[in-house]
Amino acid sequence: MTQVQVEKETDKNKKQIMLKEGINHPLGRLIILTAGLVLFLCLLPSYLRKYFWHGLLAHRVLAGMLLGLCLTAISLVWSAGQKLDARLFLLFNLRGSRPNWLDKIMSAFTQLGSGLGAFAIAILILVFSPRLLLYQFLLGSISLWLVVETMKFLIHRSRPYIRLTQTRIVGLQMNGQSFPSGHTSQVFFTATLFAQTFHSNGWIIIGLYSSALLVGITRMYVGAHYPRDVLAGAIMGSVWGLLMMIINPFVFR
Repeated sequence: MTQVQVEKETDKNKKQIMLKEGINHPLGRLIILTAGLVLFLCLLPSYLRKYFWHGLLAHRVLAGMLLGLCLTAISLVWSAGQKLDARLFLLFNLRGSRPNWLDKIMSAFTQLGSGLGAFAIAILILVFSPRLLLYQFLLGSISLWLVVETMKFLIHRSRPYIRLTQTRIVGLQMNGQSFPSGHTSQVFFTATLFAQTFHSNGWIIIGLYSSALLVGITRMYVGAHYPRDVLAGAIMGSVWGLLMMIINPFVFR
């Protein structure tokens, strides 16, 4: 192979690497996803676009929460936001006293948002509540898990300990991607579903969402998630709980 051919092959490899890095960069993925969404909306029949638009207007709170989720995801490309995220994360993860008994409590409480926690809640629903609520909870939990895992795959944000070597890990070291927090999504979905289903009074609603918020805090305490991961998980879970209540009359007749 001649020198000219070697140089051409090297330039070709460099372009391929640059293209791959551009696609895998958060901003590159954001541009691709935005272009795909715009193309999808353009290809939709006009009556379907009107239907979706009127549906959003009819559920302004839900639409606002979805907008908040999108803005939170978009903010990941903001370098200053990453610095703020890291500072807040380290505040929850490192600052103050960390006795062994507190580690055990936080490590146990965080499991409310895990698959094991969801299974335990499903058993309680089966024993003490109508069977319909169990179907709603299982359908919502499984579909939410699929959406969260898809978002993690597309956004591909690494766990805090990858970049922040001083991260304090309590319990098992979590693998996989960081955004959004699946545990937080699950507990906020459960809180929203229960609050809507039982038409709970103010104190019960405060208790449900306070417990969900505490799980979100534990995700930073144990070193698994950044604050924006938790924020996105809280919005995602709440949105999913509201969506379940909207589609219930059509799915569970």
